[in-house]
Amino acid sequence: MLTKDEVIELLNPVKDPHLHVTLKETGGIEEVKIKEEKQHVSVKIGIAKPNTAEQMQLQNELVEILKKSGASTVGLRFSQLPDFIINKFAGETEKEEPKTLLNSPNPPKFIAVASGKGGVGKSTVTVNLAIALARLGRKVGIIDADIYGFSVPDMMGIDKRPSVEGNKIHPVERFGVKVISMGFFVEDNSPIIWRGPMLGKMFNSFFKEVDWGELDYLLLDLPPGTGDMAMNVQETLPSCKEIIVTTPHPTAAFVASRAGQMAIKARHEILGVIENMSYYDSKKTGEREYIFGKGGGDKLAETLDTVVVGRLPIEQPYDNEDEFAPSVYQEDHPLGIAYKEIAAEIADHLEE
Repeated sequence: MLTKDEVIELLNPVKDPHLHVTLKETGGIEEVKIKEEKQHVSVKIGIAKPNTAEQMQLQNELVEILKKSGASTVGLRFSQLPDFIINKFAGETEKEEPKTLLNSPNPPKFIAVASGKGGVGKSTVTVNLAIALARLGRKVGIIDADIYGFSVPDMMGIDKRPSVEGNKIHPVERFGVKVISMGFFVEDNSPIIWRGPMLGKMFNSFFKEVDWGELDYLLLDLPPGTGDMAMNVQETLPSCKEIIVTTPHPTAAFVASRAGQMAIKARHEILGVIENMSYYDSKKTGEREYIFGKGGGDKLAETLDTVVVGRLPIEQPYDNEDEFAPSVYQEDHPLGIAYKEIAAEIADHLEE
């Protein structure tokens, strides 16, 4: 098992991602605890800017170093270095503000996908709508902003993590869609226990510190409901459009109307309602079954003064042993075709 001195020696050469000097130089290794019986190493690290995308990348680097050297599990905590240390190593001249999605002269069209409650297929809609736009020839990205319930990487079968060059994170690309998610920066599917302000900083990092390249559309998979992250989107992206996802069940539609009303108050244009799980075509009986009832999407659209842009049945993607992506519908699948029609309608509206 590693000793405290060995942990310090291993981590000393690692550089603070903002100051670009080693943790040894900054005195950034503030505390090391070892639990030998569990082979667990716990480290407290001081860096210049905690709660940023760079911190998450540093976390991955530190965990990898310690696990390769014998630690079974690793616990990391981060704090901010004292100002005098930051000032000592920080550059004296201010750099020109780098170009980001938020200050780009040609920003993408932002589309937030929202719902009132979980379990209605909001993330599935986000993923397949993004892929459908890519199939139409658009340059597309996804921010998995459902930070507590991140699922986009697993849905798309992504098993890689973003790469880092300089101060920029490069998103992972699959099916022609660039993806960034909190899931890339969490070890072993650990729960997120951050509070609202910390989440807001992480959300902003996804815009400012990720090298998205050129995008036509950026879709945001919002957490269900009307919490901190939904408010952050409305404050950060005043020009964002929104799609509201519901099932036909009247309660789901009733709850979804809150998310829609929040969008209206923020003066976000609602592109429409997608009614997911609208029905099930039984292969045994040949009959159409309305498992969750009827009318929820229409009622919601009426309440929000918008239209239903899609009614999607309950159906699995085709089995494909060669390409793991459990929630992605193939282009020739009936739902793949339906998503492409919805994407074309949205693109026509936004690009006219």
